[in-house]
Amino acid sequence: MTLKNQVKLMQEAHLHMPQGVAENYRYWGDEQTVFISSAKGAELTDCDGKKYIDFRLGYGPIILGYRDDRVDQAVIRQIQEGGTLSGFSTSLDTEVAKQIKALCPQIDKLRFANSGTEAVMGAVRTARGFTGRDRIAIVEGSFHGLVDEMMWKSDIENWNSSDLHPPKIIPFGAGIPNNTRQLVDFIELNNFESLEQLFISHKDSLACVLLEPIIGNAGSIAACNCWLQRLRDLCTKNGTILIIDEVKTGFRVAKGGAQSLYGIYADLTTYAKAMGNGYPVAAFGGRSEVMDVVGSHAGGVVHGGTYTANLVSLSAAYATLDILANTNALKTVDKAGQQIQALLGRVFTAAGIEHAFAGPPAMLGIHFSSEVPNNYRQWRKVNNTLYKNFAWKLIEYGVMLEPDSREPWFICEAHSQIDFAWLEDVATKAIKSVL
Repeated sequence: MTLKNQVKLMQEAHLHMPQGVAENYRYWGDEQTVFISSAKGAELTDCDGKKYIDFRLGYGPIILGYRDDRVDQAVIRQIQEGGTLSGFSTSLDTEVAKQIKALCPQIDKLRFANSGTEAVMGAVRTARGFTGRDRIAIVEGSFHGLVDEMMWKSDIENWNSSDLHPPKIIPFGAGIPNNTRQLVDFIELNNFESLEQLFISHKDSLACVLLEPIIGNAGSIAACNCWLQRLRDLCTKNGTILIIDEVKTGFRVAKGGAQSLYGIYADLTTYAKAMGNGYPVAAFGGRSEVMDVVGSHAGGVVHGGTYTANLVSLSAAYATLDILANTNALKTVDKAGQQIQALLGRVFTAAGIEHAFAGPPAMLGIHFSSEVPNNYRQWRKVNNTLYKNFAWKLIEYGVMLEPDSREPWFICEAHSQIDFAWLEDVATKAIKSVL
């Protein structure tokens, strides 16, 4: 029997990379790790020629579709006519900054980065530089990149949901120094008591509170308006910087991101992913008085990076943001998401499965429960085993998604062209096979 290309590639990759992958989250096991040969629109083709309709979208960056000609041609022109990197400023820096400011009224000034991790690192350092304080607080279930201090989490998998004690806080893995935990506090989403206690305990030492208002690693569970407003008020009262992490929601859930949906705005905001439609670009920014602590002046916050504002990424961002601002792309994304939610709802209802949908249509969370969990601890009570079995069947049948229900279904403009009847049939077949 001839070995599949995927098996052969995995065997070879193990010789050269830990677990045979370029980053941890791509490893799904020796037999299930996927090797992609091409992508176009909303479709992936693996190394053995199998096609998938994709709802992972690289964990969210693809907002228009893979290999969108409008974006790729802008990048090609930049490479051919202006180059990729000079180590100096260009007019494109300012032009992209102006685009972001036009969409996001809370941004007065910003700096660019190459990834969400870098953007968060810059925002937190800026908050500390502005306040002269060291402590930070994050919300349980959120993910803010690979900086050591952000690599702590609630051990929800080993927590008994009937336990009165909170989940233990543990590092994501080895190599995270214990002292990086000492300045990090955790609060529970939508829990007013947890929020009030944070400021009672640490109001004079708390540099910033960092959160995803719609949590991209907890099934799009969202902050309620009243809780987010109370957080905003407490930050203002106590001189604490509110950082809203829009690495996943920015330029995806609305032109102005999640903050435009809430009408509640941060002091600093982080962006990445959808602003470049697959090209590595990010940014952080906010109020002028806060951002002006960044700089090479005496006592300024250090920010830099050789590839920061490289012209490949900025040309992609310029083209993507122009499309999102001046076309109906996001309306198309939302319509496709609504259609997908409706057909999945029919499938689950017909199968007699309790279900609830969370988040905006562009990053749809699915929970097999009677209602959307209010926070990460409540997510633990959802029937996640059924979801995982359902997801693996979908993958088998040609629908690519993350098997963990904490990862939303990401929708792009190209999903408007998929065969919705086919998707409903496949979902029906998948759910019946796991009941």
